[in-house]
Amino acid sequence: MRIAVSAEGAGGLETVVSPHFGRCPCYVLADVESGQVKQVRVVENPYYERDIPGQVPAFIQSQGVDVMLSGGMGRRAIALFQEYGIEAVTGAYGTVRRALASYLDGRLRGVQPCEEGQGYLPAPGGYERDEIGRLQEEMAMLQRQMAEILDRLDRLGGR
Repeated sequence: MRIAVSAEGAGGLETVVSPHFGRCPCYVLADVESGQVKQVRVVENPYYERDIPGQVPAFIQSQGVDVMLSGGMGRRAIALFQEYGIEAVTGAYGTVRRALASYLDGRLRGVQPCEEGQGYLPAPGGYERDEIGRLQEEMAMLQRQMAEILDRLDRLGGR
């Protein structure tokens, strides 16, 4: 099974997961056998600087990917992955290593469209091209992550 993870850089498993599926600079591709990562490679997102709606899912499919992990993605990308038979999963964060481990042990599952992407049909000047909108979406994701971490700390008696 090949798993792709949207990434903020080319650092492989130690790279931070990108909260923006289509607007990340790289994808980390991990070949997994029997629940273990066997091979890792990084590919640049050829549409990073010039997002063309619908092209990134096709690019991911061309890489032989079975599962796509990301912080978030829009409805159109989710629908395209479904058409391609690729499992899309959102809510990934931290390092690529952490996101892969969370997926492989069953803690990371499901897909929800980005809040900004609710009902969104890409058009010039859309939300992903607006830096303020992207930062607001990242802030909301970080707030959800912090709430989850604080909850886990409380359960472990660490606060």
